[in-house]
Amino acid sequence: MTAPFISPRARRTGVALGAMSAGLLALSACDKPTPLSTLTVGTDTVHSEATCYNDGESLGGEAQLKKCLNDTDGRKSITVSPDDKIHFGVDPEIADNGWTFYIEGQRAEPQPDKNTYRTFPASAFFSSQSGEPIKTVNLSIVETSEKKRAVTGVWNFELKNKSLT
Repeated sequence: MTAPFISPRARRTGVALGAMSAGLLALSACDKPTPLSTLTVGTDTVHSEATCYNDGESLGGEAQLKKCLNDTDGRKSITVSPDDKIHFGVDPEIADNGWTFYIEGQRAEPQPDKNTYRTFPASAFFSSQSGEPIKTVNLSIVETSEKKRAVTGVWNFELKNKSLT
């Protein structure tokens, strides 16, 4: 009876293939990062990954949307003067579906926008109907899918009024 003989070269190839397979398996277990949204005021910039994101699929109903809009974990803050301009940028993946603003949990625009970059005066976010000064504004960028008629991502920010801090 003879024992099977494996050449050293075949053994090294087998070990290399096994290691590569284990590495690919480990990488497949990693979470894919969410698309980014960015706010820039002057030279200050904040980037945010999504507070809620389901890789282009619906997040669920109204209750889940409200939960995502109110989530303060990871909410990025930026201080602005009412005279500043705020530049908003989103990854092309977000823009392809369309996105809109929610201010203090309320939708601020009737239709989603498909641009990757938009600019607004900060004063638009700090005006109130009562004339009272506003110290902070919770602003969310919400990705929507027209095909699925659903919210697919939420990015939360806090705008701090520089003149009141």
